[in-house]
Amino acid sequence: MDQKIDIGIDDESRQAIADGLSHLLADTYSLYLKTHNFHWNVEGPMFSALHQMFEEQYTELAVAVDDIAERIRALGIAAPGSYTAFSRLTEIEDETGVPDATGMLKQLVKDQETVVRTARSLIPLTDAAGDEPTADLVTQRMQIHEKTAWMLRSMAA
Repeated sequence: MDQKIDIGIDDESRQAIADGLSHLLADTYSLYLKTHNFHWNVEGPMFSALHQMFEEQYTELAVAVDDIAERIRALGIAAPGSYTAFSRLTEIEDETGVPDATGMLKQLVKDQETVVRTARSLIPLTDAAGDEPTADLVTQRMQIHEKTAWMLRSMAA
């Protein structure tokens, strides 16, 4: 059954917001994958601290991926869910090698900040449409990613 969605946000705005959320989903999933990779492959004197910190971060990101995808669905749009779609939508640069611990930290700072910018780009759309649930979601994501970037930056100092 294909019912019209009537949540007080017009179709064009719902589509634009879902498109923005799809970019946020792709960035978040790509960051999840990279953080998990670094968790597996970190070495050196900071191993224990970074191994644990990366695990906490990728676990939080796994929950975020679900929250973002479910918001896209609540808006009545199909959420992207393939590597092909994510690679087309993300601004996160893929890492195929194994950088040293400091290199990992620097990449993750950059990537956390990328996710913040992607989330922030949705605010004008959510404001214009009166989409408070999406605004709340992206505001929370910005707060988490800004704090995580600060923590990673502090470790890399």
